[in-house]
Amino acid sequence: MAELEPLTPLDTAALFPPLHDELMALLRGLSAADWQRSTVAGAWQVRDIASHLLDGDLRKLALGRDRHSLTTRPVTSFAEVVELINNLNRGGVDYGQRLSPRLLIDLLEVTGRWVSDYVAAQPPHGRADFPVAWADEQQSEVWMDTGREYTERWHHQMQVRDAVGAPPLLLLRRWLYPLLDLSVRALRRAYKDVAASQGTAVVFTVTGDAGGGWSVVRGTDGWEVFRGTASDAAGVLTADPDTAWRLLYNALPTGNSERLLLEGDRRLLTPMLAARSVMV
Repeated sequence: MAELEPLTPLDTAALFPPLHDELMALLRGLSAADWQRSTVAGAWQVRDIASHLLDGDLRKLALGRDRHSLTTRPVTSFAEVVELINNLNRGGVDYGQRLSPRLLIDLLEVTGRWVSDYVAAQPPHGRADFPVAWADEQQSEVWMDTGREYTERWHHQMQVRDAVGAPPLLLLRRWLYPLLDLSVRALRRAYKDVAASQGTAVVFTVTGDAGGGWSVVRGTDGWEVFRGTASDAAGVLTADPDTAWRLLYNALPTGNSERLLLEGDRRLLTPMLAARSVMV
């Protein structure tokens, strides 16, 4: 097996301000028609994604910065967490219907800066308020929770760019590699119940300068994800950058599997095809 490296912490806090600047420039350049365009995010239009981003900022600040308690029933399972998040998301988008595009932009300008300041001030190795469940974590450090927030802002901005035909600048290595290196941590959960002999490896490769390779390997205590490509992998999934993010974030249209190159054991590749770096 080729030399593999354990996944290490990745602090994305410094990327929040420039990513926010790109979002503001994008939204300010939209036409009235653009705000009503359909997106790959289900029934959401562009304006709904902007509303969701605003709601996400406000929730992050209220729960994290201001220690405001969200009154709700206790949740004990992954399915209940998904239900809770979907309900919160729906409420935020519904409220956003009351806001004009100009108000959405003006409010996001402020909340985005506040969130950037907040995440930059947090100790990366402190305990996060909530675990990153899609990565199968029962407890997360702050850097991972910040990384989850980065992936949220990244993929929603890409959904808008995709909908309006804006340049996909977030596929540059500066933006994409951190996204991928965080997102592949979902593979541990995807393979959790997959039977295989110890040492079995499956590889996920993203082509191009902005991509990389990661391997999920069966160890003594379950599957673990590593940086690098195992030379004796039982299966290999290869994707270009645009296809890779769409796969991980539920944005790959049905019937587009030909955009993925699958080599090796299809049984072991199936969980990789189903892995999602969001709560679904």
